[in-house]
Formats: sequence, structure tokens, C-alpha cells
Amino acid sequence: MSVPSFAYPSVDSFAACPTARADAPARRGPLPDMLACSLSVPGEAWSAQIARSAVEAALHAHGLDRLVPAAVQVTGELLAAAWRLDPGGHVYLSARYRDDTLRLAAYDGHQAHGHPRIAAHCEARRRAALRLLRAVVRECGGEWGFGDSREPGGGTRTWVTLPRAGALGYLPG
Repeated sequence: MSVPSFAYPSVDSFAACPTARADAPARRGPLPDMLACSLSVPGEAWSAQIARSAVEAALHAHGLDRLVPAAVQVTGELLAAAWRLDPGGHVYLSARYRDDTLRLAAYDGHQAHGHPRIAAHCEARRRAALRLLRAVVRECGGEWGFGDSREPGGGTRTWVTLPRAGALGYLPG
């Protein structure tokens, strides 16, 4: 029985792989419109701090430091509401910056209720939990809402848009 021989690729065969051009201008960091990040955290009270820190770091890395106060406040409110309505589950948070607007979305596992009165009570409970978020978004000239998640497994998606111009003027206090 003979052992098949294996030929290693030559160094020249790797030359076809694209690399950064030597004459390409160096950038100091990612551009704002490149911000697209997400994370999943446990549905626990302490997860809001992890999410706030992650959003702050992402904004800083993309040169959007002046959006931090509004974004961090909204992130904390999104996570707190998700935790209260789906304790022990998981929360998925997405942050994107496009067209001078920061978009945040939180997905929790709280399923829609089939009975209309229970559904209305649950919706009122979520709106009450998001009172501060609503005030911040209004002050920034943004929008927010929630509804059934289209993600596998269902649940609820709560979203926020914070226009750059409005968020720049937000100062918590």
C-alpha cells in the first residue's frame, strides 16, 4: 500500500489573495456609517450594564462619542424592559448607524398573547416600562415602537431611531 503524497501550495499561489494595497490611504478607525454590531445577553438585571458598555465602546470606535449619552440611556431602558418582560431569557441587541441616524433594536422572548385583554394589558405594561425611553427619544426627535419579532422563535422586537442632530443635544439630567 502506497501513501499518497501531498504537495503543499507554493508561496506564489497565495499571491492571488487580495491584500491591502501599500498605497492605500491609512484610516484612523472605522467610519461612522460602518457601525453595525450586535450582542446577546442573558435576560438579567446586570445585562443592561454590559449592553450599555458595548454600545458606548462601539460609538467611540466609530467616532460617534457625542451620541453616547442618548444611546446609553436608551440601551439601558431597552434592556431593562426586556428583562422585566422575559426574565431569565435572552436579549439580542442590535446597533446600526446609517444616514445620520442611530438605530437600536432589542429582541426578547416575550411572546404575543392570543387573548385580546391579556395582550392589551401586556402592551400597556411594556409602554409603562418604556416611559423614560419614550421621553429620551422624543427629546432627540426620534421614533420608537415595538411589535412581534420576525426572528425565528418569535418574541418581541423593540426599536428606536435617534437622529444624529437630535441626539447631539441630549444631555441626561
